[in-house]
Amino acid sequence: MSDKQNTFVRFPLAQRIEHILLLISFSTLGLTGLIQKFITVNISLWIIDLLGGISTVRIIHRVAATIFLLEIIYHFVVMGYKLFVQRVEMTMLPGIKDVKDGVQAIGYNIGKSKSRPKLGRFTFDEKVEYWAMMWGNLVMIVTGYMLWNPIKTTNVLPGVFIPAAKAAHGWEAVLAVLAILIWHMYHVHLRHFNKSIFTGKLSRHEMESEHALELEKIEAGTGKVLPPPDVIKKRRRIYFPLAAIISLAGLAGVYFFVTIEKTAISAIPTAENVQILATGQPTDTSVPVATEVPAASAVAAAPAAAASTWDGGIGAMLSAKCAMCHGASGGISFGSYADAMKGGEDGPVIIAGDSANSLIVQLMQKGGHPGALTPEELDALIAWITAGAPEK
Repeated sequence: MSDKQNTFVRFPLAQRIEHILLLISFSTLGLTGLIQKFITVNISLWIIDLLGGISTVRIIHRVAATIFLLEIIYHFVVMGYKLFVQRVEMTMLPGIKDVKDGVQAIGYNIGKSKSRPKLGRFTFDEKVEYWAMMWGNLVMIVTGYMLWNPIKTTNVLPGVFIPAAKAAHGWEAVLAVLAILIWHMYHVHLRHFNKSIFTGKLSRHEMESEHALELEKIEAGTGKVLPPPDVIKKRRRIYFPLAAIISLAGLAGVYFFVTIEKTAISAIPTAENVQILATGQPTDTSVPVATEVPAASAVAAAPAAAASTWDGGIGAMLSAKCAMCHGASGGISFGSYADAMKGGEDGPVIIAGDSANSLIVQLMQKGGHPGALTPEELDALIAWITAGAPEK
């Protein structure tokens, strides 16, 4: 405690920096994620254009997601240091007292209890918010991986998991943003403006009001007491190598997360020379003639040859490009072959054998669509539809 200013240190500089990075990454993820989920809303289209288009929005979203993942690794390493080396009390763990505090606080707010509960370092509502964030992080990481890497996901799980992940990812994001705007905004900024996460300090009045139990422990000398320096040094020798291994494993996981996926086109094996089979007249004696073409022509020929069926690559390609906007809330879905061929409320978008009149081809050729295909991907799509849009 500072006798001159009568303040108490609550958050060190490292925690304040961590919170600022969390604030920036979460806000960026919320903004760029919601405008993709509600992409048909005018304000979403305006923001997408302002940020440079849907491709740029997705890059920003993924950069923010990567920063968020790195923050999680840092948070767990620091938490491990506090628990193992410093042996601090696990004040964020919920317990029976938190339930009693919550009931007493509700009773006080409605006039049934005479006094507010005395709260420790972290209040019952702060613990609810923290663990809700942890649960939300787990959901967002799992579903985010599936959406970021749909081809790898569908190598293990059925294709229907991609639109399911999209629905869970999107609505969990809506829930998280609403929780911040309503719950967090009220308790931290509207009910009273708590500046401690930015300044690192609380006044005596704030401590008495929000953390009276912790204040009593501090002034009684029974608050946080660090172990002797020699004990700290011994524990550090054990923890630092372990933390380094955990950190490297976490960084490897992040690298795996963001680099493992290949598009349906880039996953096609390349070759210096590609053989194209050209048949003669459709008679019983027709013999396929193999013709070699140079590697320059192989670029255009490979997609149509390799991704000639839904299961052979077309399905994964459309899931990767289109599932972000289609499939979670009704309408057109590309989660399965049957859904893709069924189309939407206005009818099919894929007409087997007729690529020119297939709405999906017309939209992609027109350009400007959020899930725009590359020229090679569009060639593969056209070739597939022209061949009758086979499933297997």
